[in-house]
Amino acid sequence: MNSTRFLFLPKQITGWRRWLSKCLLLLASLFIISTQPAYAGLNNDLYDGNIFVVYAGNGSLVPPRQTLAQTLAEHKPIFLAFYLDDSSDSKRYAISISRVQEFYGRVAEIMPINVDTIPSKETYDPTEPGYYYSGAVPQVVVFNKAGEVVLNKKGQVPFEEIDDQFRKIFDLLPRTETAQLKRRAFNEFSSELAK
Repeated sequence: MNSTRFLFLPKQITGWRRWLSKCLLLLASLFIISTQPAYAGLNNDLYDGNIFVVYAGNGSLVPPRQTLAQTLAEHKPIFLAFYLDDSSDSKRYAISISRVQEFYGRVAEIMPINVDTIPSKETYDPTEPGYYYSGAVPQVVVFNKAGEVVLNKKGQVPFEEIDDQFRKIFDLLPRTETAQLKRRAFNEFSSELAK
């Protein structure tokens, strides 16, 4: 009798496993059919990844290499840019922030700050990004070498306006009196290196 019970039990388990696998397959099919495609893009406020990687092609901007306190202590000019990864305005402005890094990244600290990472506090010290954030994205703050704010604007601040401030900080000629800054082609030959 024990042998009969033993032979009967596996058939019940096998039938039960088939039924369970069919139910799981049905549930998985329903889940796949009901899933909506992602509609994130440049012109909407849906999250689709880090904006500097996705829209500016420059993942080197985040996270910033130093804290604001460290950079202020070094008396280095700072470009602070507040953004959100799920803001269409920030997505469109990411390329401008990358452009600032292209021209001034070696001599100034470029610090994009995701406002979601700013801790919620009653008050902030002047060495914390939250002290300068005014509640809108994008927002740009430029500090001179003495740590003084020389530009603090919300919205799509044109590169030329930021460039003007850095030209003053570094005592460069105004844009009207100097050659226009141009990007060097990726595969451009430099005759200076060949000498």
